[in-house]
Amino acid sequence: MLKILYAAFSGALFAWGLVLSGMVQPAKVRGFLNLGGLFDPARFGPWDASLAFVMGGALLVTLVAFAVTPPNPQHPARKPWVAPAFQLPTRRDIDTRLVLGAALFGVGWGLVGYCPGPALASLLTGSPAVAVFVAAMLAGMALAKRFTAR
Repeated sequence: MLKILYAAFSGALFAWGLVLSGMVQPAKVRGFLNLGGLFDPARFGPWDASLAFVMGGALLVTLVAFAVTPPNPQHPARKPWVAPAFQLPTRRDIDTRLVLGAALFGVGWGLVGYCPGPALASLLTGSPAVAVFVAAMLAGMALAKRFTAR
């Protein structure tokens, strides 16, 4: 039960941060991806740097978290609060599936302006467009799981 409470709190905190930073607004994301606005704002519209600051803040938090949390020989008892051990990724290779998945994610993010976290947080707005996006995202995840299972 404690695991579920921590997960719910973490998800709510993440959603609150997305809303507070404006990252649930697709126009902000598209404004960041509008690289033409860096060079010719009159033609392409302005470039919006706010997503870069959000990513930078997240990167700083992550760097601190990884610096203090990975298990090491000097601190074998260091572990997550509600799990027996850390589960850090072990794969380091870059394969075709990874590149194609990243490209598909990026294209979808650029076209629609949502990635999974902000889309789920945006469901609370009641927007039919967000509901359609989330339904399509879940269907895509199910199809990917079915056809790419190893």
